[in-house]
Amino acid sequence: MNRTAVSPIVSRPGFWMLVLGMTFAVSAFAAPAKKARAKKPAAKPIPVILDTDIGDDIDDTWALGLLLKSPEFDVKLVVGDQGKAVYRATLIAKMLERAGRTDIPVGVGLDVNAKGGGRQSDWIQDYDLKQYPGKVYSDGVQAIIDTIMQSPERVTLICIGPVPNIAAALEREPKIAERARFVGMHGSVRLGYGGSKDISAEYNVRADAKACRKVFAAPWEMTITPLDTCGLVGLQGDKYATIRDSKDPIASAIIENYRIWIQNMKDRKPGDADVRSSVLFDTVAVYLGFSEDLVKIETLGIRVTDDGYTRIDPAAKPVRVATEWKNMAAFEDLLVKRLTGPSPRR
Repeated sequence: MNRTAVSPIVSRPGFWMLVLGMTFAVSAFAAPAKKARAKKPAAKPIPVILDTDIGDDIDDTWALGLLLKSPEFDVKLVVGDQGKAVYRATLIAKMLERAGRTDIPVGVGLDVNAKGGGRQSDWIQDYDLKQYPGKVYSDGVQAIIDTIMQSPERVTLICIGPVPNIAAALEREPKIAERARFVGMHGSVRLGYGGSKDISAEYNVRADAKACRKVFAAPWEMTITPLDTCGLVGLQGDKYATIRDSKDPIASAIIENYRIWIQNMKDRKPGDADVRSSVLFDTVAVYLGFSEDLVKIETLGIRVTDDGYTRIDPAAKPVRVATEWKNMAAFEDLLVKRLTGPSPRR
């Protein structure tokens, strides 16, 4: 057969009209589908409250930075917890102002368990809480209640310290547990500090075990990162250097605070601030507020003891626990990228 010959069917004008029509139909069908995919709406930001004992361990400052750099969140309120009420609120306010986020209200927490200032006091020595351009609620506990109860959507409550504020909020208005989910940095389930095979009475539980037990018993969904996961996170090498050398206002504020904090730590060397972070426990709780992809989650009955342990007990209320890392290096990369990258548009 002559390969250059034209088939009599293909040469007919009707055939080409048919092909042209089919092509047009396919294109017309595909175009709206492509357009629909392009217009798929982004996920709505998660309304979130942060309750923090910022100003004791430096990891709270890192966690607040990550919160502010996470586009998944609509931050409704940040409240200081575990006493030192004005000190913590002032730290929060200056961090928010430095970040350009004075749209976020600050709550003054209960003045219980601890008084005065702390290791980051030098960073706020020239800052008066009254100068904060945004809202400051003198009753941070009531602000937590009102924010949750007035929200049309369920609020994510991220707690990265002892929880006397939250216990008091539950006492005043138990219904907040129906309208919020709890994400916390609390406990030690199978590993202790430093990856020890012996579990620890972790500070955020031990410091106010009674309040923690009340919070763990409340009927809300709970997800926690215990020492098993959060106690293993720290940055060094190029990852740390990227944040240390960043000109980003939030990253810079974190490093400024870290240098001040480390000067007030007897067991740390000032030079550590040039080469590595401390353990960044609380950043993992912030991550769990918007994703769980990099950790293994188990549902375990968790009982809070009087001496501050979180023990596995099948008879206790089920809690979702991040017990292992799937990819801790990827989390560290995410942390670096977020803290040195652009802030979410608001």
